Amino acid sequence: MATLPPFEHTPLEDIPAIVNGIRAAFRTHKSRPLEYRRVQLRKLYWGLHDNQDIIVEACKRDIGKSSFETHLTELGMVMNDIIYLADNLEKFAKDEPAEDVSLSNKLFGPKIRKDPLGTVLVIGAYNFPIQLSLGPLIGAISAGCTAVLKPSEAAPNAAAVMQKVIAEYLDPTAYTVIQGAVPETTALLDQRWDKVFYTGSANVGTIIAKKAAETLTPVALELGGKNPAIISKNADPRLAARRLLWNKILNAGQVCVSQNYILIDKEILPAFIREIKIALKDFYPNGAQTSPDYGKIVNTRQFARLKKMLDETSGKILLGGTMSEADLFLEPTVVQVDSLTDSLVVDESFGPLIPVFAVSDLDEAIQIANEIDGTPLAIYPFGNSKETEKVLSQVRSGGAGVNDGCFHVSIPTLPFGGVGGSGTGAYHGRASFEAFTHRRSITTTPGWMERMLDIRYPPYSLAKQKRFMTMNARKPNFDRQGKRIGWLQWLVGGVTGKSGLGLAALILAISVRVYLQRRPKL
Repeated sequence: MATLPPFEHTPLEDIPAIVNGIRAAFRTHKSRPLEYRRVQLRKLYWGLHDNQDIIVEACKRDIGKSSFETHLTELGMVMNDIIYLADNLEKFAKDEPAEDVSLSNKLFGPKIRKDPLGTVLVIGAYNFPIQLSLGPLIGAISAGCTAVLKPSEAAPNAAAVMQKVIAEYLDPTAYTVIQGAVPETTALLDQRWDKVFYTGSANVGTIIAKKAAETLTPVALELGGKNPAIISKNADPRLAARRLLWNKILNAGQVCVSQNYILIDKEILPAFIREIKIALKDFYPNGAQTSPDYGKIVNTRQFARLKKMLDETSGKILLGGTMSEADLFLEPTVVQVDSLTDSLVVDESFGPLIPVFAVSDLDEAIQIANEIDGTPLAIYPFGNSKETEKVLSQVRSGGAGVNDGCFHVSIPTLPFGGVGGSGTGAYHGRASFEAFTHRRSITTTPGWMERMLDIRYPPYSLAKQKRFMTMNARKPNFDRQGKRIGWLQWLVGGVTGKSGLGLAALILAISVRVYLQRRPKL
């Protein structure tokens, strides 16, 4: 068995000095050069590569995660993201010219420069302790920021391993780890940051947002939500059962993007339940409790919360229900509920509980989904293309997996984030770079243009005003009813009766029309 580094709280009295040191490193501008960022990213990659064995062991001890799941959802995603960002850093960091600039304004060279925000705080979560901590950190490094990482104390072994990797492979003056629980996090939030990136519950996210608002510090909040899966009568019950079951057994259901409940057409419910029983047997032939592939609930507090939800449900258990507090084991459990106020529906379970609610049709399912949570982190519609498009059009969410579970999260070039109550901000791939980047608008005014700019200086006059309007005003391509007008009508005066381009334009337009009418046919 691999030897893991110890988890030790950072002394509270040391935190201000540590943060000041990381902030001072940013002020030296050492983290700005692209080559520095690239080197740090590549070193982090090798740090993860060289420590794979202890990372796997740490995730196993903390949350019962199998080696396969650790590589699938932790190491693989983070290491691939590092390579993608390092390879595309030049492109992402390059200045952008301003769009749709008039010829006269082009003389000022308007552009958007990608500046690092500064010194940032990343607060990770326990359910995917590597991915949800290092994913945002990778974005901060790629953007040229310096950063402090505060991993979740609920996954202490993974937290200790990350501290070891960062201390040994990254520049310790620019990147560091603070360990601890609520007191240490509170001490960190008392410091001045240029951005705080938090992943976790909405309750804690609210506290962090309020604290950040005191200093007008921007935040990215990756929260959860009561995510619906909606299954129409035209869905394939076998595919829906297998894919949604996997979405709830992954990490023992401790996944912010797993479905919190299933709304299913009553016509297909019996077939779906039959198929989900078959799928569970296929996935765990000897049962989930003895399977090395099934995780555990992270701690006794979370286990008690889930047990209470199951104890208080008025629904009927159709599958599962076995649990063991000693082993922190909770079997994947399917419960048919008949009330939207059921204990399994009103709160996010964040565990392997699968409430199923039968509906009459798709419209009822959409109505219920919007009532339960208007802005979930994800939705999972199953059905034909017309039905799934209807769900996407009428139910908001941070992301969506059509006819599947959370596959959209695994695409490295798709931004991942919530909307409304499920969070603000996004990351992964380019979005990770942009999450820690300020898009700085810049113009450069040559000295020789002073005579052209004298129009802006007092004393003002009607002649100056008319000259300014001629230079600056854009002509509408729509009428007073908001309808778009044709190019010829716009060319000769639009809806005002006044020619935007003058008599010459009118003559040109007529000449073109005459030519088109008289030209010989080929």
